Amino acid sequence: MSSAPFTRIARSTLRLAVALAALALTTGCMMFMRPPKDLDYSRTRRSEGGAYRVTIQPQGDTIPKGKLHRWTLHVETADGAPVQGATIAVDGGMPQHGHGLPTKPRVTRPLGPGDYAVDGMKFNMGGWWVVKFRVAGDAGRDSVVFNLKL
Repeated sequence: MSSAPFTRIARSTLRLAVALAALALTTGCMMFMRPPKDLDYSRTRRSEGGAYRVTIQPQGDTIPKGKLHRWTLHVETADGAPVQGATIAVDGGMPQHGHGLPTKPRVTRPLGPGDYAVDGMKFNMGGWWVVKFRVAGDAGRDSVVFNLKL
């Protein structure tokens, strides 16, 4: 009986084990990495390309852990005019842990001049989170990233 099939299976198993060990090592290192010391935790930021100024307004003064909640997102142009009718996408996650948000938050409706309801926000643990908004409006397409420390 030939051992060739067994050898192929053993090599495949070894490759898989090495890949899983590398993934575990990388993930473990990411979890112990510290956030950059110069992170900006402000709740008002200019978008990356400078087209918009965006403000996040979570319900209440603190951002809860483990509970669904709503934010109000205020979007204005660089010169301060409220942005109406924008299309806004939401994304984010924990850079240290390598995972995204536990929910799929989305802008559900406009609330008034430049204000939008963001429903489905949830953070399931403490630590450094990022939330990214991609805005498409009259001033063009741009994105803004907020750092959160929970």
